[in-house]
Amino acid sequence: MVTVNLGMLHYVLDHVYGAFMHRTKISPQFFSRGWGGTKLELLERMIKQLFPEVAGQNWPPTVIRPNWKTVWESQTATLREGVFRTPCDEQLLSALPPESHNARVAFLFPKSVPPQKMACVVHLAGTGDHTFERRLRLGGPLLKENIATMVLESPFYGQRRPVMQHGAKLLCVSDLLLLGKATIEEARSLLHWLDSEAGFGKMGVCGLSMGGVHAAMVGSLHPTPVATLPFLSPHSAVVAFCEGILKHATAWEALREDLAVQKAAMTLEEVRERMRNVLSLTDVTRFPIPKSPNAVIFVSATDDGYIPKHSVLELQKAWPGSEVRWVTGGHVSSFLLHNGEFRRAIVDGLDRLRWKESPL
Repeated sequence: MVTVNLGMLHYVLDHVYGAFMHRTKISPQFFSRGWGGTKLELLERMIKQLFPEVAGQNWPPTVIRPNWKTVWESQTATLREGVFRTPCDEQLLSALPPESHNARVAFLFPKSVPPQKMACVVHLAGTGDHTFERRLRLGGPLLKENIATMVLESPFYGQRRPVMQHGAKLLCVSDLLLLGKATIEEARSLLHWLDSEAGFGKMGVCGLSMGGVHAAMVGSLHPTPVATLPFLSPHSAVVAFCEGILKHATAWEALREDLAVQKAAMTLEEVRERMRNVLSLTDVTRFPIPKSPNAVIFVSATDDGYIPKHSVLELQKAWPGSEVRWVTGGHVSSFLLHNGEFRRAIVDGLDRLRWKESPL
């Protein structure tokens, strides 16, 4: 009888998928236009302001006023789509491509339940998730638990994608930091809108892969307690681009040539070290501990070819009181097969928050 090591099979599946997507010439590589010049320097300065050693990192979210239209309505639920100007400040706005200046959001909520008795979770995009559909499918079954779903279209993705960019392959390293910083600002403003304008009783933020890194940052930086639910996420983009499968999808030669123009010639290893230094700004363990660490639940895969186990455990260690749950599988198979576990984590994370006091 032949026994198959399922864990190894899941891990191999990630590598086969990664090889097909990233080592073939089917799509271009990440960062084919280099580092991003002065934009990268701007983003490095801005992100350093988010760390706890810098006073006042819990700045209030910017107020937004989305324009809503109803997409469909049933007896039990409504789906709306909204558009709002990104709340980024002028410096960040000038660095963003014009296509990304307006943010788009889908909002699915149950009818005939008062908002103060409902929760809402903001779902952030994973790498390559250009549409609302997958995240609406994840959130849809939670309507019966009185949990609404708000799905943010990322800058650089979907209708916000720059004309010159192919798919999810960001052109410059600065674009990755820009995408992250703008996503954090937009998600915090959406949580603030859900709280102060819509009057929801509880809020949460979740995301898968890259979206999970951003969800962890938003949960960390939001001024009030929110359930924070990173799924299949590393503690830092360093892991994805310098250790995991995406290192094969990175235009190292273009990055080396760009540095050679700016400075002296460098070896590929020195270029990778420069990348590690830049992407260390995305290390969530450097961010403040969230207001309710017990409402942080990481869901991670046992045999993930993109995210090694040590990366998940570093986050749990940095945020005492948080929980890690393991699902059997790799990155790709868990993304496809474990939506039930992700939903359970959303329900449980929200259960660990107190209901907001109703105004008299």
